[in-house]
Amino acid sequence: MIINKKIDLGQGKIISIETGKMAKQADGAVVVRLGDTMVLATVVSSKKTPPPNQDYFPLQVEYREKYSAAGKFPGGFFKRESRPSEKEILSARLIDRALRPLFPDAYLYETQIIVTVISSDQINDADVLGGLAASTAIMVSDIPFHNPMSEVRVGRINGLFVINPDVNELLESDIDICIGGTIDTICMLEGEMKEISEAEMLEAIKFGHDAIRKLSALQNEIAAEVGKPGRPFAPTVIPGELTEFIRGCCEARLKELAYTPLQKEERAEQTARIYKESIESIIEHFKASISSEDIAADSSKALFLNPHIIEEQIHAVEKKVMRHMILDDSKRLDGRALDQVRPISIELGIIPRSHGSALFTRGETQALVTVTLGTSKDAQSVDNLTNNADKKFFLHYNFPPFCVGEVGRLGSIGRREIGHGNLAERSIKMVAPTDAEFPYTIRIVSDILESNGSSSMASVCGGTLALMDGGVPIRKPVSGIAMGLIKEGEAYAVLSDILGNEDHLGDMDFKVSGTRDGITACQMDIKIDGLDYHILETALEQARRGRLHILDKMEEAIPESRQDLANFAPKLTSIKVPVDCIGMIIGKGGETIRSITEETGAEINIEDDGTVTIACSTTEGTNAALAIIKGLTAKPEVGMIYNGKVKDVRDELGAFVEFLPKTDGLVHISEISKERVNKASDHLKVGDKVKVKLVEVRKDPRTGKMRFALSIKAVAEAPEHETATEPVTENN
Repeated sequence: MIINKKIDLGQGKIISIETGKMAKQADGAVVVRLGDTMVLATVVSSKKTPPPNQDYFPLQVEYREKYSAAGKFPGGFFKRESRPSEKEILSARLIDRALRPLFPDAYLYETQIIVTVISSDQINDADVLGGLAASTAIMVSDIPFHNPMSEVRVGRINGLFVINPDVNELLESDIDICIGGTIDTICMLEGEMKEISEAEMLEAIKFGHDAIRKLSALQNEIAAEVGKPGRPFAPTVIPGELTEFIRGCCEARLKELAYTPLQKEERAEQTARIYKESIESIIEHFKASISSEDIAADSSKALFLNPHIIEEQIHAVEKKVMRHMILDDSKRLDGRALDQVRPISIELGIIPRSHGSALFTRGETQALVTVTLGTSKDAQSVDNLTNNADKKFFLHYNFPPFCVGEVGRLGSIGRREIGHGNLAERSIKMVAPTDAEFPYTIRIVSDILESNGSSSMASVCGGTLALMDGGVPIRKPVSGIAMGLIKEGEAYAVLSDILGNEDHLGDMDFKVSGTRDGITACQMDIKIDGLDYHILETALEQARRGRLHILDKMEEAIPESRQDLANFAPKLTSIKVPVDCIGMIIGKGGETIRSITEETGAEINIEDDGTVTIACSTTEGTNAALAIIKGLTAKPEVGMIYNGKVKDVRDELGAFVEFLPKTDGLVHISEISKERVNKASDHLKVGDKVKVKLVEVRKDPRTGKMRFALSIKAVAEAPEHETATEPVTENN
């Protein structure tokens, strides 16, 4: 049975959802369409029972863009799609982060969601459509999932909010935020903004939530029509006797440890010791009273001797202890107040050869951030369905295993690193200079050296400081802070600058970055249902105060960008040449421009409008390249003195001298010297460098070519002050 339903979200944004036509062997499959952009989402969940000791939900979310969807060929030699692009990875994360917390806690069956862009009008982005399609595919399947999630993008153009703005509308928008949520709550945010206020942010979220409610209600309608019965699913029930015994065994020790401020490593060691000793003690206690016959008669008895189950229950006790310490006593693991930011230290210029650097440390989180400046040739080529423009500002984030005291393989960049780097990049991009103001390609690299709480926000602060240290004229400094939430019933506490444990055991991770004047980027993940707007408003205001506190510390270290670029940064000099001279500068097969680079050490870039940019780390190299280019593009001018090279000698006629690139003139035999010259070869030979003065320009009536009359004698006869003041163009 094919079901197709449409919904009008206003402003011409009509979304259709169809199921029952494609990919019918998947557990669930849905096609969502907006304009001529279509995505197919499929979901399959394994029916194989998970291993007894598995403690995680193996959910895999993949998002893929087919170039054929837009009638395009993929780049590269093989002309087929291969590993996912950053855009595809970021889109998959948007879907994963919103859906994952909505599955039942005890559902641990391997599940795979694949979202494929099958048609693209290259105007409507498919990322949020993928989230809607994925959720609907799960809803029409037999997988236990009863709370549909929808995603929308919100923009604001001329003060009016827009749902799912297209790529052209986004160019005029001061907000670009993706929102994921259910009928009752918001569970995911990700976006960038042009310094909007906290109140404006709340308005945008509420506007998007209205559309989310409509889309989620439509999913319920479709699921009801499909009417697929849910698969049997019986979560493991832990006997109350076991949970009570575990709590009595370890709660006091965990509580004492929680109330003792410790460094991350020491706390981890003591926590591991409590876990190990408690598990051994609990198993030893029950081993004496539970026999194999008891287990055969009642399988739940085996749970009393299962170290994995016991460890899970100890973790639940640890989580409860920490949460109530915060809610009941307003105390945190490191002894801070709920809204207190950890101590901050800043060092600038720490890497001597980089073009800007900063070491930003906040508590036990530390980021070493460097800036590299390059030319337009260093821009990153972007090839996706909706955007092929070169990227000249990017931030790369690295999270090596040693930063958390672990051993791990160094392989390809993970999804988390790409996501964190993208968030930091979007945060700072809003204050970066325009290409007209600062025509450099800018690469920021953030290497996390220590981590215990929001290294992405440390990257925002460190990236801003490194740019200012390098003399990049950013409009304003940007800082970032990660907020947490502990909520039990109606009681809640919002935490500023959360630790790793507070993120792991808490209910929210809300990262907010911005300037003194407003928010530039945000990212939020929620682990609970029912986040109301009052809590969100409190979190945004507390984040604003924390952000301003961090900005104060940053501005103490460096109040504004340095006036000069770093010594080793390339210096860019731009000149404009006539468009018809571009070919002359490039030369046949690029021969001329390569020779300029080899001779001067400068990198030359030429735009189609005749703008020539010279990049060189030395003033001498820049000046030399400028002189050559000016010589190549100079127009012959009567009365000017030039450095020329003899190209041909005719004894009775004189000599032909190249006085400008590819421009020859005749020095008549009578203009070689004040003395009488019988043979030109007595005075000149091919290859000689001579100074000549252009004395006449005339057009050959027969061929139409310009003829140039030069004089060596006139240079010698020129008054000393005239020779000194007349411009001389070097011809190499």
